[in-house]
Amino acid sequence: MSKPLTLADAARTFRKSPTPWMIGTMLLAAAAARISLGDWQITDALVPLVMLAAFPFVEWVIHVFVLHWKPRTIAGVTLDSRLARSHREHHFAPRTVSLIFIPWQTLLIVIPVLTAVALLAFPRVELGLTFLTCISVLGLGYEWTHFLIHSDYKPKTALYRSVWRNHRNHHFKNEHYWFTVTTAGTADRVLGTYPDPKSVETSPTAKNLHGTASKL
Repeated sequence: MSKPLTLADAARTFRKSPTPWMIGTMLLAAAAARISLGDWQITDALVPLVMLAAFPFVEWVIHVFVLHWKPRTIAGVTLDSRLARSHREHHFAPRTVSLIFIPWQTLLIVIPVLTAVALLAFPRVELGLTFLTCISVLGLGYEWTHFLIHSDYKPKTALYRSVWRNHRNHHFKNEHYWFTVTTAGTADRVLGTYPDPKSVETSPTAKNLHGTASKL
């Protein structure tokens, strides 16, 4: 019998991907800049609370409308993002490690955009850096949780088991439900995508989103 995968084993594989390093670099830079500027106010405490509450809904919206985007051809031009293509590949081969992470090419765009938002869209640059620090932490948490769910690591706690089961149902039961990744039964309950698994039929396209596997 093979030795059970430990968190340390999983971490060694996790850190081989470029994505955690890119997000981690953004986190360190944002946190260092935020600490150096000081001027802490009550809003710096409110930002992480609001972001933590909103994050499951952000996950849901991105998962439904960006990652599960169905390719469309308008005026001879096919609209299909790298994220959507990568996610279809991820559903087709959910154990392929490189497909679990946000594509690094996408982060080359996302990180500068988030930095611009942090510096330009907040009333204080300090508050913007608080936002950037928090979104980096949430991003790393998302990547780690998503990677761990698709690894051979077995749930040890009830909380993680529920998160693990939620995402596994999305991949292997029916891709039209269970869209949150880092939580279970949060945004999905509110937005009507958290049915009793026993009441849901197994989808024939859970691995072949939109029936497009032949085009991957």
